[in-house]
Amino acid sequence: MPGTAAVPGTVPASGSGRTVTVYGAYGHTGRFVVAQLRDRGFVPVFSGRDAEKLRATAAAASAPAPAPGPEVRPAAVDDPASLDRALAGADAVINCAGPFATTAAPLIEAALRAGIPYVDVAAEIEANLDTFAHFADRARAAGAVIVPAMAFYGGLGDLLATAAMGDWTAADEATVAYGLSGWHPTPGTRTAGTVSRERRGGRRVRYTGGRLEYHDDRPTLLKWAFPDPMGTREVVGEFTMADVVTLPSHLAVPAVRTHMTTEAATDLAAPDTPAPTAADGNGRSDQTFVVDVVVRSGDTERRAVASGRDIYAVSAPLAVEAVHRILTGRTRTVGVASAGEIFDAPDFLRALSPHISLEPLQERTVS
Repeated sequence: MPGTAAVPGTVPASGSGRTVTVYGAYGHTGRFVVAQLRDRGFVPVFSGRDAEKLRATAAAASAPAPAPGPEVRPAAVDDPASLDRALAGADAVINCAGPFATTAAPLIEAALRAGIPYVDVAAEIEANLDTFAHFADRARAAGAVIVPAMAFYGGLGDLLATAAMGDWTAADEATVAYGLSGWHPTPGTRTAGTVSRERRGGRRVRYTGGRLEYHDDRPTLLKWAFPDPMGTREVVGEFTMADVVTLPSHLAVPAVRTHMTTEAATDLAAPDTPAPTAADGNGRSDQTFVVDVVVRSGDTERRAVASGRDIYAVSAPLAVEAVHRILTGRTRTVGVASAGEIFDAPDFLRALSPHISLEPLQERTVS
């Protein structure tokens, strides 16, 4: 696999001109990933299904610089040869194109053929389950690295939960509470959500008793005490996200719950909520977030909290930092692995300091 192991005690150079294919480069998150790759010294290759959108996005990304611009390689997930061309000579691939139920498996197959690591930003529970189920053995045997859900949902919560666990080898439960100021979903988010709902027959999902359960219970409204300045907010209980796949994949926690502020859940449910709009020169929206993770063992709770701006924009440094660490040998395992398993979680979170704010880890006794 491409990449040179890091020298112990040193901070490896960043992209160093390495090439990363971004599949779905013209999408909302894909554009953030391309920008982050460039900022980190990588050379992005623009790939995806729509050649016209790819060319337009690449031209916009290179302006006002003169030609030649970024390399464009159109590819379709039902055309393996085109995927092979898209990944030829690349050091890694980041898949930003949903629905991942359609794109993940073909891109992973292509990455395995090319012998390069695969990272995606999938928030789809079922697609992430498929990745673990279908590729774990093959990837491990090949010494390949596949990291699904390396994004705001699935990745960040897993890193926080792993950091909060610390020296614990097991816990009774983990809760990830999402405090979003609002949620203007992208068209890709809506499409992926529709695919997930169809795959589970409209049922809701929870992780309890060490396994996923599908149910028809109505959502429950709860109060969650977020850290100041957000404070106590109403949340939709068990608003289940990809963390129910990533955390249990390597942490001995038999119950994982995720909650969502009602403002954000309402925005997502409304069919007329507009897509996010840029509020600064980097294209970020004015959305803010707090991710509050609590793990409990007996009567002891440990808490890890991250806050920042724009859930789509923050997925980019998560994915790109992952690629950087994989290519510089800063990983703990091979095969299909979530962020918290394959990376040093506290160190990874510290590396995100330009993009998120972390509160000191807390521990308390509860009655």
